[in-house]
Amino acid sequence: MKSSDALDPERPDEGDGLPVEAGDGHRYRLLVRQPERPVASLLWIPALGVAARHYLPFAEALNRCGVAVFVHEWRGHGSSDRRAGHDSDWGYRELLDHDLPASLAAMHARAPGVPHILGGHSLGGQLAACLLGLVPDASSRLWLVASGAPYWPAFPRPRRWLLPLAYRFLPWLADRRGALPGRAIGFGGKEARSVMRDWSRTALSGRYAGAGMSRDLETALSAVAVDVDAVLFADDWLAPRSSLDFLLGKMHTTGLRCRTLDASTLGTRADHFAWMQRSDAVARALAAGLDQPSA
Repeated sequence: MKSSDALDPERPDEGDGLPVEAGDGHRYRLLVRQPERPVASLLWIPALGVAARHYLPFAEALNRCGVAVFVHEWRGHGSSDRRAGHDSDWGYRELLDHDLPASLAAMHARAPGVPHILGGHSLGGQLAACLLGLVPDASSRLWLVASGAPYWPAFPRPRRWLLPLAYRFLPWLADRRGALPGRAIGFGGKEARSVMRDWSRTALSGRYAGAGMSRDLETALSAVAVDVDAVLFADDWLAPRSSLDFLLGKMHTTGLRCRTLDASTLGTRADHFAWMQRSDAVARALAAGLDQPSA
C-alpha cells in the first residue's frame, strides 16, 4: 500500500484530539489515547504525509499494553490549520523548533509521572531521533517502526542506483508545483517545498540538517544516548535494516532490540504501511522492551 492509498492525509479531521498551538502560531490537534493507569507515555510521529488519525489502531493496541499514546499531526495534514502551497512553505526548522516541542510539552502536561518515550514511523522516526538530539532529556527510549535514514548508499543493490534520481526529482517537482503532489505520484501527501529539500539533502548527503536552524543536527545526534526498540518488516524495501543501521550509527545506543516481522506474524502484508491497520504484533514487540533489560 502506498502512502496515498486510502490514507487521504489532506482531509481535515472532525475535531478529535487535544488542541495544541506551536510557537509560531500553527494550530493542530494531538490525537490522544490514554489508559486509566499508563505505565509509560509515547509521543508518536507519523510517516511523511500520513495524518495522525491513521495511527488510531496502533494507539489502541498500545493502550492494551498499558501505554498512553499521543500522535503528533504533521503541519499541512489532518487537523493542521496549514496547507502547503506556493504561498505557504515550511521545512525541518518549523517541525523541530516549533511543532514537535509543542507536542512534547502537551504530552508531558497530560501524562506526568510516567516514563516518556519518543518514537515514529519512517521519517517520523528520523525526526524523533533529531528531537532527542535537540531536547536530550525528552526521553531515554526511542521506538522506531519501518524507519531508517534515506541515504542512498545505505540501501541494497540494485535499487539504490535509482534513488539519487528520485531524490533530485521530488524537490524539483515540489518547487515547480508549489508543493509536492504526493497523492498523485504515490509518495507522501501534499508536502511543503522546504520539507522536501531538507529530506532530499539527507537522502543525497547522509547528513541531517534543516535550512535556517541554529543548531547542527549531526552534532546533536552524536550526543544522543538512548535505548532503542525497532521493528522492521520482511517485505519493506523502503526501510531495510541497512538504512536503520545508518541512522543508529549517528547516535549512541545504550540498548538495542530489533525485530523483523513477517506477514504470518502480522496477519497482513509485511510492507511499509499495511501494519497500521493490523498493529497488535507491532505494539506487543515494542511494549515488550519496557520489561526487558537492555541488550
